[in-house]
Amino acid sequence: MKTAVILAAGEGTKIAPYQETRQKAALPIGNEPAIRRLAQLLIELGIDRLVVVVGHRKEQVAEAVGDLEGVVFVEQQQRTGTNDAVLLAEPKIEDESFLVLHGDVITAPENLKQLVEKFESTGAEAAALIQPLGAEKSLDWICASLRGEKLAEVSGHPRSSAFRLCGIYTFRRTIAPHLKRNPGIFRYVDVGGMPPVESELAASLQQLIEEGREVLAVETTDFHVDIDKPWHILEANAAFLDYISRRLEKSQIHPTARISEKAEIAGKIVVGENSVVGGGVHIEGNLWLGADSTITRGAIVGANTMVGDRSRLRDYCWVFGNAVIGNRCIVQHGAEFGGVAFDRVYLYHYCEIEAVLGSAVDIGAATVCGTLRFDDETGEIPIKGRRERPSFAAGACFVGDYCRTGVNAILMPGCRVGPYSVVGPGVIVYDEVPPRTMVLLKQDLVQKPWGPEKYGW
Repeated sequence: MKTAVILAAGEGTKIAPYQETRQKAALPIGNEPAIRRLAQLLIELGIDRLVVVVGHRKEQVAEAVGDLEGVVFVEQQQRTGTNDAVLLAEPKIEDESFLVLHGDVITAPENLKQLVEKFESTGAEAAALIQPLGAEKSLDWICASLRGEKLAEVSGHPRSSAFRLCGIYTFRRTIAPHLKRNPGIFRYVDVGGMPPVESELAASLQQLIEEGREVLAVETTDFHVDIDKPWHILEANAAFLDYISRRLEKSQIHPTARISEKAEIAGKIVVGENSVVGGGVHIEGNLWLGADSTITRGAIVGANTMVGDRSRLRDYCWVFGNAVIGNRCIVQHGAEFGGVAFDRVYLYHYCEIEAVLGSAVDIGAATVCGTLRFDDETGEIPIKGRRERPSFAAGACFVGDYCRTGVNAILMPGCRVGPYSVVGPGVIVYDEVPPRTMVLLKQDLVQKPWGPEKYGW
């Protein structure tokens, strides 16, 4: 198998507020676009032809993978569904079998290896990677029931199920006629279900099953995250950090890097060219530090943390474990941060944030993200009009690209701030700030006469 089709045309509306400025497949996971990580993984597995279906914000996909050898692009001008996207790519496929992958997933290499190996060892016409639902709800996913090691049925957002489809498949080219007969709507739903009118690739899988064709079910053996909603950005980054941490056998320090003997380092570190870890720094576990970056002057860094190139952590800041900080970021003056920060994020002066922060976000002094509700419950976030409870990092907030906060702003758990927006000084954000919006606090002042006579003079 030498060809893979990567689907990266969708608008990703459920990932708000980030879809306003970004292609979901190009969101950063471990400081690399998700689709680039996926493409590099496929190349390492021996795939030498990558057919990438683009559409919404296609330029970002081209930037992410256009320099890789063997990449060709096909544009889906009308987003009519994943099945139609594969049909558009089909003329570019030269092999008898091929992979299809959603571009907005992050998965372990072991998952892909076993999917391909099991598929190629059988005469099955298709195979699907599946995952136990765990904490996720079946109502949120396209799911599968099994008969032995084969798919017995594919169903859309059912009321109960044990497994979900992972958006990664293998096919033989003989399935092309089934793709062309896709009904254009996913009919395999529970009574009362309401599928959108689009050609879903999983519907073609169900057609194969109903005609008695063999469709293998291959269960994941390591991490897999579908980046579908904003909290999945946090989950995907944490899963990726955990995976690479489990495989980090020894420290790797570039010859030009400088590590102070007075730094306290509990784990292994990977340090890039010209980077510095200074005295008084405390690193609680494994750390990946990019090139030309510094961690100095009493900074505290939690375990399994990644920091990009040309970033500065200093002045007794505290970065929580499993955090990812992008390129050219500054965290200083007692700032506390957990979550994911894209490039050029600034956190200053005793702010306390657990969040996904978009690019060029400027967090004002003493800005706080409340991470725990008084009732200790998980808050709800509206996703396309439907209120959902995050399955991961429920106390985090989500700030889009190019935003700012003023002094003493408070972001409540689960709130979202759209891109190009400002949250003014002293404002408390309870739910959502729309894109391109400035929110200011209007203060009612009470003036009373005062002076020495009030003290009896």
